[in-house]
Amino acid sequence: MKRTFNLADIFELVVQAVPERIAFGCGDQKLTFTQLNERANKLGNALSARGIGRGDNVGIQLYNCAEYLETFFACCKIGAIPVNVNYRYVADELLGLFNSLDLRGLVYGADFDGAVLEVIPQVPTLRLALRVGEAREGLSKIVKCYEPVLAQGGAQLSDPDRSDDDIFMLCTGGTTGLPKGVMWPHKALFMGALGGGGYYFRCPPVEAPEELLQLVPHGPALAYLAAAPLMHGAAMWATLISLFSGHPVYVNDRKSFDPVHMLDLIERHSINVMAVVGDAMALPIIQALESHPGRWQLKSLMVFGNGGAVFSRHLQERLLVQLPHLVLNNSMASSESGVVGGGDKTPESAGLMRIAPRPDLSVISEDLRILSQAGEEGVLARSGHTPLGYYGDPKKTAETFVVIDGCRWVLTGDRARIETSGEYMVLGRGSQCINTGGEKVYPEEVEEAARRYPSVQDVVVIGLPDERWGSKVAAVVQVQQGQTFDLQEFEKVCRTNLSGYKVPRAVFVASEVKRSPAGKADYRWAKAFAQDNQPLTAAAALA
Repeated sequence: MKRTFNLADIFELVVQAVPERIAFGCGDQKLTFTQLNERANKLGNALSARGIGRGDNVGIQLYNCAEYLETFFACCKIGAIPVNVNYRYVADELLGLFNSLDLRGLVYGADFDGAVLEVIPQVPTLRLALRVGEAREGLSKIVKCYEPVLAQGGAQLSDPDRSDDDIFMLCTGGTTGLPKGVMWPHKALFMGALGGGGYYFRCPPVEAPEELLQLVPHGPALAYLAAAPLMHGAAMWATLISLFSGHPVYVNDRKSFDPVHMLDLIERHSINVMAVVGDAMALPIIQALESHPGRWQLKSLMVFGNGGAVFSRHLQERLLVQLPHLVLNNSMASSESGVVGGGDKTPESAGLMRIAPRPDLSVISEDLRILSQAGEEGVLARSGHTPLGYYGDPKKTAETFVVIDGCRWVLTGDRARIETSGEYMVLGRGSQCINTGGEKVYPEEVEEAARRYPSVQDVVVIGLPDERWGSKVAAVVQVQQGQTFDLQEFEKVCRTNLSGYKVPRAVFVASEVKRSPAGKADYRWAKAFAQDNQPLTAAAALA
């Protein structure tokens, strides 16, 4: 049977190549590739028998667990569309999301009964909700227990209608606005975000899925650990890259991020590759290593990856002091663009990352011209393997996916400058850029400088209204436990590493900086916090 680039077809080829290898581990759960595939087949058949089929959106609202991947692949196998659901959402947020996505199916954890059971009667499109957890009486008619339903499905599943164009949907986090579902055709995702099957084999993307039958059994034997939850796009994409390479994937089996536990998992499972999401995850890991010298040998760990948020250069240097044998790999990606670049370190000069020029990358001006001269600045854009757009939002789709001279480009939202070398220097997220007195300030650059003050555990930088400058740079800071925060010393550190106009004019201290479960900054929360609280005064020194 000729295989397509449907993600289920690709996974089944890997199962054929390495059937008895461990595919997934989460606490006491451990499945081989064959076991994961068989359970996904059963669930796919069970979903089909209950009216879930091609083109139906199915939400996955789960903590890390095997059922997450089982549901994901079951949907891919029958042409349904798996959609990640942020498990932190409250009832009102879930109601808006489920109805905006015309949700037909939902697989959710028993931990979320309170919000989900309140919302279900208000979602007219919903046909089936599968509940993962211990049995409970008195559930709605459309709510069924996961395991009994899965057990009723047949072990063999064949869908002749699978295609390259079946859809994977990635819901953006909603930390800067309402969440949106980004619609990726399977082949576009495989090529544009998952490396096209060649990532770990150091070869170009495969031309036919069947090539994996030759690559997977003979590739490097690597074990991968995802620090972020599977519901986060970066973690899910990295998980799929490893699975499609025949590697075992391990995940955090706790409901929160515990750096000591993550380091224990590396030792326990002889992890070779680990990935985090920015400083919010990297710093606690570094602090744990520094606080417990010699506790972990971590000889198996070879690559420390990062994606989805900035991993500050000075923190990279602190990590290498503890583990000098590591290879650091920073990747740049977004829900809309896929993976657009990567490297071992951030630049020495101002900027977040240098990306080598490629035919599918450009810098585009505000008036939609492709820029080509050194020094010109615009929005980084990508063509080729890209999403179809946002589900149910043609206006936002037209704003983000544009056609220039007959070529379709996705505007990443990241500002970039063309260097004299022809490389693209990524400056920061354009949507969060602060215009203060006509000067542009990118929060990521200020946050990196702010973290150089030893008392800063976490920080989010925002723009606040200012009568004179239009906007002023402000920082919401979480102070490291047991440390003293001196505002004058903080400003001195910032001025050593930043131009004067970039130094925060207002500093607010929060007991905890709010982030997504994956570690992404919540800028809406930070602005609301600053509006409701008073900034520190010049003489402030908090213990």
